[in-house]
Amino acid sequence: MIVEELAMPDGHAASVDARGWGWRHAGRSAWAVSGLDLHIEPGERVMLLGASGAGKSTLVHALAGVLGGDDEGDDAGELLVNGRAPTRARGQVGLVLQDPDSQVVLARVGDDVAFGCENLGLPRDEIWRRVSDALDAVGLDLPLQHPTSQLSGGQKQRLALAGVLAMRPGLLLLDEPTANLDPDGVAEVRDAVARVLARRDTTLVVIEHRVDVWWKLVDRVVVLSPEGGVLADGPPDEVLAREGGALAASGVWVPGHPPARPSREHRDGPQLVRADGLSIARTARTVLHSELDFSVAAGACLAITGPNGAGKSTLGLTMAGLLAAFAGRVEASGLAGALGADPFRWRSRELVTRIGSVFQDPEHQFISGTVRGELEVGARAIGLGATETALRVDPLLERLRLGHLAGANPFTLSGGEKRRLSVATVLVTRPRLLVLDEPTFGQDSRTWRELVALLAELLDEGSGVVAVTHDGEFVDALADAELRMGPAGHTIEPRSLTR
Repeated sequence: MIVEELAMPDGHAASVDARGWGWRHAGRSAWAVSGLDLHIEPGERVMLLGASGAGKSTLVHALAGVLGGDDEGDDAGELLVNGRAPTRARGQVGLVLQDPDSQVVLARVGDDVAFGCENLGLPRDEIWRRVSDALDAVGLDLPLQHPTSQLSGGQKQRLALAGVLAMRPGLLLLDEPTANLDPDGVAEVRDAVARVLARRDTTLVVIEHRVDVWWKLVDRVVVLSPEGGVLADGPPDEVLAREGGALAASGVWVPGHPPARPSREHRDGPQLVRADGLSIARTARTVLHSELDFSVAAGACLAITGPNGAGKSTLGLTMAGLLAAFAGRVEASGLAGALGADPFRWRSRELVTRIGSVFQDPEHQFISGTVRGELEVGARAIGLGATETALRVDPLLERLRLGHLAGANPFTLSGGEKRRLSVATVLVTRPRLLVLDEPTFGQDSRTWRELVALLAELLDEGSGVVAVTHDGEFVDALADAELRMGPAGHTIEPRSLTR
């Protein structure tokens, strides 16, 4: 083992150096990152910005040593952490990803935090001392035996952060760590990081499209250019004052530069689907909400909002006919035609042209080896010929800024690109009702604007939309009504939104 060689003494922040560095995923002609020259001093707090697809996640994954070997891509130039190749500095680097669920490893809180330290080969007493310190640092005041399955999204993200901090990394990498969290969860994770930085000498690199979350916590902003290299670099306020307009035009969410919102006709249409005395449950023993009554009409958007763990995704899947109602009914009479009204009883071929679903995790939907192939799956399922398939697929590729990635493997896309692809897959079949779980996460302001504009057009054409979201901008731009869900058993009735 080389754990002792890799591990740094406590309290030593790491440096980062990139000299003409670049990375190209296997099978791609274009480089994800190219010509990058960058130096980060030990202890600096850096926010990494750039348009969706500019290579931000590629860079932090490379710094964490998890990007892959020679068979997964080509690199150029030099990338170093504390003077070493990242693959030889894994004990010095900690990475927290955007999806809280993907980072939970073990069934109990204490064991999950201890996992990384155990892999470093630390003595048992030292491991549990670090576990206690890390949980205290992130403010997760729970028994070590507490089940990880019972944590909220914000708690899971704090748990992931604690597991990384217990390893005492010199370089802390955060890849959109609040993208799937409700506003309270966002504040929890940000404040936990702030406490850690106040207690330890740690270098921070954080990726976040919504810069206002981290703006006051960092002392430097680096903006990557999609064409390669660095677009802007300097203290946050100076970069904002000097480059704010240009950054907003490139897709960065800059305070004071909101993206344009589409116009909506907001016409009343026939009812497509309704919940009647509906009870929803993840399992037979976990009923989340009961006696829900609401409907969605053609041309209308219902936003389902509320904290992590409230059951929003479960409600979305139930409305989409992918989960059975625990009690009560989902009636899709406006979509059924000659079918029965309960969409859960429809076959997949009957669902695909009536209700299109986008899951919270885009990768759960991918089944093809290329982006274009992913879009063609739905077209084949409904029997479209090659010409009609191209007429539907090609405009979506271009409009959602995926055209240059048509031949790429979906699993190599950035988080924002994966989300746009997952939305596009359901648009190909042109269903009357779309059920979208976090449709705008990971988007820069330009791609957000294009996604919202596309959905606005579908609404004006008579489609209905049910959107599970934490995105207040999305709600303000598109929603006709909001169903705000609280903790189990505390659902608020749907409310119409004034337009």
